[in-house]
Amino acid sequence: MLLKQIRNISFLLSLMGVLLYANKLSFDKTLSSQGISFHIITTGEGSLRQLSITPSGLEIDNTVIHQEIDGVVTGVEVADLNVDASPEIYIYTTSAGSGAYGNVIAYSANHKKTLSIISFPELDVASKEAKGYMGHDSFGIVDNALVRHFPIYKKNDSNVKPTGGTRQLTYKLQMGEASWQLKLEKIFELEKGL
Repeated sequence: MLLKQIRNISFLLSLMGVLLYANKLSFDKTLSSQGISFHIITTGEGSLRQLSITPSGLEIDNTVIHQEIDGVVTGVEVADLNVDASPEIYIYTTSAGSGAYGNVIAYSANHKKTLSIISFPELDVASKEAKGYMGHDSFGIVDNALVRHFPIYKKNDSNVKPTGGTRQLTYKLQMGEASWQLKLEKIFELEKGL
């Protein structure tokens, strides 16, 4: 009987280890602005991870948001791009793999009451802004806009050595038909070597 209890305890400890490994904390940061806080964590390892956004200070709904992401969180910022005295949270991710494609996950605190998603457009591969795009993005908030930078690849460039300079895309936060959207406003290119 003692051997059976030891096996059961051993099994439970092994199971706990598997669960802890699967839920390994890979990002943890709390940011606050205008009386609203956002606790951002990701768990897991490998290319697919679990993102949790825990708001606090909202008047109506502080429900935790959970979603699966492809890759890792590379940064987070709080801003008020629409200048409505309610902050937004911007979470920057980079996908796994050699391309390291960037994405933005964003939420707006609507009049400090609830959170709603902000849509961020994917790059259309046929568009002029995506010409020469192969990932390796960086993001940041500059002058009430979201700015995305990435290297421009020419036809015969390897993934580790782009030669086409850098492209900057500037997005402004605007109300769409049903939700907030980051809309592309400006495209700027910096030639390599300048």
